[in-house]
Amino acid sequence: MVDHIFTDYNEATSALRIKDLKQSLYDDGEIIMDQVLVCLHGDEHKKRRKLENKIFTRDVFQYYENTIFPKTINKTLEPYKKSGKMDLVDYGFRVLLNLTADFSGIDRPEKSISETETLLRLLKVFASGATLHHSTRDHEEVKSEVRDALKEFDQKFLIPSISRRKMIINKESSDELPNDILTILLANEDQLNLPYDVLQREIAFYLLAGAQTSIHSLVHAFHEMHNWLKDNPERKSSIKNDPIFIQKCFLESTRLHPSSPVALRKPVCPVKLPGDKDAQPDDNVVIDLYKSNRDKKIFGDDADKFNPDRKTPDGQNLYGLSFGLGMHSCIGRNLAAGVNSKPDTNPDNHHYGTVTMIMRKLISCDAFPDPNNTPKMDEKTKRPNWGYYPITFNAKGG
Repeated sequence: MVDHIFTDYNEATSALRIKDLKQSLYDDGEIIMDQVLVCLHGDEHKKRRKLENKIFTRDVFQYYENTIFPKTINKTLEPYKKSGKMDLVDYGFRVLLNLTADFSGIDRPEKSISETETLLRLLKVFASGATLHHSTRDHEEVKSEVRDALKEFDQKFLIPSISRRKMIINKESSDELPNDILTILLANEDQLNLPYDVLQREIAFYLLAGAQTSIHSLVHAFHEMHNWLKDNPERKSSIKNDPIFIQKCFLESTRLHPSSPVALRKPVCPVKLPGDKDAQPDDNVVIDLYKSNRDKKIFGDDADKFNPDRKTPDGQNLYGLSFGLGMHSCIGRNLAAGVNSKPDTNPDNHHYGTVTMIMRKLISCDAFPDPNNTPKMDEKTKRPNWGYYPITFNAKGG
């Protein structure tokens, strides 16, 4: 067995596009990831992704961004206004929980604090199972927690959500069908023939994926932007009125801090890799996103620095390879990151994505890292993520 490691941006790009390399990053986390979309390959992957793509459309994104998400951001911020302080990691989980639940198809009939806390707790357990490859905890202990969480999730959330959707689907008119993944899968179950446990994991994965990666991207972006402002204080006053620049801050930070430092692939047959390397089915292909995204040949001599004014070569994304490429590119990229702006983009009708929307709200409230409270990295994972990031803000702002 050979490990083929790619750190060059162009070689990493080519490797991500090879169709005979299957996803293997989540092999250790099969307790929650087995047969979910991101782990499928070939025709099965293409069929399910084509179906689920019906939810990830520009119209649906704009509806959530313009109508639903602003209310969610404000409502989630409300309990913290009295103190003017909060943990950004915790707030990120809470504000994104509602959005990912809507997209996944998980109903919250009570809309109570206890119901939200339960779903939040389950989401964090699912996330620990999905990222088991990088976990510093005992793996069997994590798996046991995931099994228990899936049972609780099933009884309290999934089964009631399925029952309501089946009643709607069985009606003659489909006008009332919710725009979510669960509804799409149930409405097409004759085509997919998904075993119940696969359906369960698919919905649990969507619930955690939209929140887990976006939360850490949010905190990294907030941290990088404030550090940059220390050296560029003249830009501070203008940021509130420049949402496109805030989006660039997020995209630049995402380049430096991909949600997973590496992408892992396994050949399904003998494969020719970049650099004229030959890979066999028992080999590992390691695409180092962290290093590739800092390739000076692509992003300049300051490639390892945060520079929201960075100009990228034609055809290269501001976020580098952080959302992947090819068949396993992130299906929710536009939801989280919006679309790239152009010189003539109208900021009033631009699609910014959920993370930039949260950052805009925080900036409008003069949010700032709490000078009296030290942030901490997440010690439960080898991924370089923040586990605790205290901030202060002006409750009357925004």
